[in-house]
Amino acid sequence: MYLSVSYRDTWDLEVFFAGGSESEAFRQHLEETKTSIEELNQAVAAWSTEQEELVHIYRVFAHSTAKLRQAGAFVSCLRAQDTRDQKAGELRAVVNGMSASIQNVLAQLNEKLLLLDEAAFEALFANEELGQLEFVIRERRERAQELLPAEQEALLNQLSVDGYQGWGQMYDDLVASIQIEVGGSSYSVGQAQNLLSHADRAVREEAFRAWEKAWGEKAPLFARTLNHLAGFRLSVYDKRGWEDVLKEPLDINRMQKKTLDSMWRIISSQKDLLVRYMERKAQLLGVDKLTWYDLDAPVSAATETMSYQQGAEFIIQQFEKFGPELAAFTKKAFADRWIEAEDRAYKAPGGFCTSFPESGQSRIFMTYSGTPSNVSTLAHELGHAFHSYALKETHPLNRNYAMNVAETASTFAEMIVADASVKQAKTDEERLALLEDKVQRSVALLMNIHARFLFETRFYEERLNGIVSLNRLNELMQAAQQEAYGDGLAEYHPLFWASKLHFFITGVPFYNFPYTFGYLFSLGIYARALEEGAVFEAKYMNLLEDTGSMTVEDLAAKHLGVDLTGTDFWESAVAMCLKDVEEFLLLTEQRVQQKS
Repeated sequence: MYLSVSYRDTWDLEVFFAGGSESEAFRQHLEETKTSIEELNQAVAAWSTEQEELVHIYRVFAHSTAKLRQAGAFVSCLRAQDTRDQKAGELRAVVNGMSASIQNVLAQLNEKLLLLDEAAFEALFANEELGQLEFVIRERRERAQELLPAEQEALLNQLSVDGYQGWGQMYDDLVASIQIEVGGSSYSVGQAQNLLSHADRAVREEAFRAWEKAWGEKAPLFARTLNHLAGFRLSVYDKRGWEDVLKEPLDINRMQKKTLDSMWRIISSQKDLLVRYMERKAQLLGVDKLTWYDLDAPVSAATETMSYQQGAEFIIQQFEKFGPELAAFTKKAFADRWIEAEDRAYKAPGGFCTSFPESGQSRIFMTYSGTPSNVSTLAHELGHAFHSYALKETHPLNRNYAMNVAETASTFAEMIVADASVKQAKTDEERLALLEDKVQRSVALLMNIHARFLFETRFYEERLNGIVSLNRLNELMQAAQQEAYGDGLAEYHPLFWASKLHFFITGVPFYNFPYTFGYLFSLGIYARALEEGAVFEAKYMNLLEDTGSMTVEDLAAKHLGVDLTGTDFWESAVAMCLKDVEEFLLLTEQRVQQKS
C-alpha cells in the first residue's frame, strides 16, 4: 500500500544558502570559515603545554572543520547538479584554498604534540573532553612522527592548491564538457552511463562506442592529468620517506596491510563461480562471450521500472522491517528533499552522499531512471546518510570515519532492499531479473573494483620511473580487467581509467578497495541482522558510532568477534556472495537447455 506523501526528485539546497553559486549567505559563510581558521591558527601558535589551551584548540578545530565541510558539501552539490556552473568551480577553488590553510595549521599542531614528552602527553587524557578524543589525538601524534617538519608540510599544502588540486579541478572541467551522441540524441555522461544497461544490445553497443569515442578524444589530457596527480603524490611520499604507495590509503582507512592482502587473496581464489555466471549470462543473451557492454544487460524482460515515488516507498517499506530509526530517518530524507535524482542533462555522472554538519543534514546525488540498480543505488546513498545520522551524539571530531567503513553502512542498506526485491518477486522471471541485479553487484565489487586496484597499483609502480604513456595506461587497464574478470570477457574497456572519477580524486588515493571491504564487511553485519531481527538495530548503531574512533580490525573484533587479518571472515563473506550465483545458475539451467 502506497503512502500518501508525494516525494519530489530534486533536492533543496536553498535551506543552506539561498541563491546557489551567487549566494550572499554563502559568501558570508566563507568569510566566517576563514575567520575561524585564523582563530585556530592563533590558538595553535600560542599553545605551550596547558591542557585547557589544547581543549580550546580542539573546540575551535571542530568548529572550523564543520564550517569547512559545510562549504565543501554545498559547492560539491552545486557543481554536480549543473556541470556548466563555472562560478561553482571558482568557489571550489576557494574552499580548496581554505582546506590547505587548515592543513597548515594542523601541521603546526602535529609538531607541538610531538614536543610533549610521554608523561605530559599521557596526562592530556585525564581531561574529560580530551579523553573523549584519545583515539584521534593519539592517531594524529603517531602519524605526525612520519611527516616532514611543519614548515615543509605547509609548503606542500600551499603548492598543492594550484598544482595537485588544480589538476583534479581540470579533470572535472573536462568531464563537464563531454556530451555523448547516441541515436541522434546528446546525453550527459551520467545519462549515457544508464544506456549501458539497456535491454537492446544494439543500443548498448552504440552507447559504449560513443562513450569510448568521447573519452578517447580527451584521453591525452586525462593521461597528463593522471600522471601529474600521481607524480605529485609520489614526490610527497619520497620526501616523507614512504616507500609503499599503499601506506597513505591504508592509514586513511585505519586498516592493516595484512587485512587487505587477506581479503584480495580469498577473492582471487574464489572467482571460478563468477566466471561461470558470466558464461551462463552469455548463453542467455545469445552471444559466445560477454563484452564490457553486456555486463549490466538485463537477462529478463520481466524487469520492471519503478518511478521515483515507487522506489522511495519500496525502500521505506523494507527499512521499516529492519528498524524504526532507519525508517523514520529515511522518510524525513525523502520528505525534506535531501535527494537530487532527476534524469536531466548537464548533471555530473555517478552518485554520492555528502554531509552538511552544521545543519545536521545530508544530501544525496544520483540520476534515477527507474531500474532495479537505481533503486539499489538510492538505498546505498541513504545508508551513507544514515551513518552520519547515527553519529549525531558523538563528539564532532569522532565522526571522521574511514572510507571502508563508510561503504559498510551504505552497502548494508542496499542489501536490505535487494534481498527484499528478490523475496517479493511475483514470478520466476521477475525473481531471476532481481537476483541477477544482486549478482551484478558482486561482480562489480569483487571483479571491477579488483581491476581498479590492480591497475592503480601497477600504474603507481611504473610512474615511479617516469610518465606513463596513454597507450600504456590503456594496456595496464585492459590487463587488470582481464585478470580481475578471469579472462571472462570478449572485449574490455581500456579507457575505463579515464572515465572513472575515483582515479582523479585528489583527497584520497586508491579509492577502490574500500568499496570491496565495505561490501564484504557489511555481509557479516547483515548475517547478524538476519539472525537477531529487529533488536539488532541498536547494536548496529553502536557499531556505526565507533567507526570514527577505532581501527577496522578493532571494530570487527569488538562488534562481530572476528579477526580481519585472518582468512575465515573473508571466506564466509565471499561464500555469501556465491550463494546468489549458485541460485542464479540453478534458475537458468533449464532455460539454457531449452535454448540448446
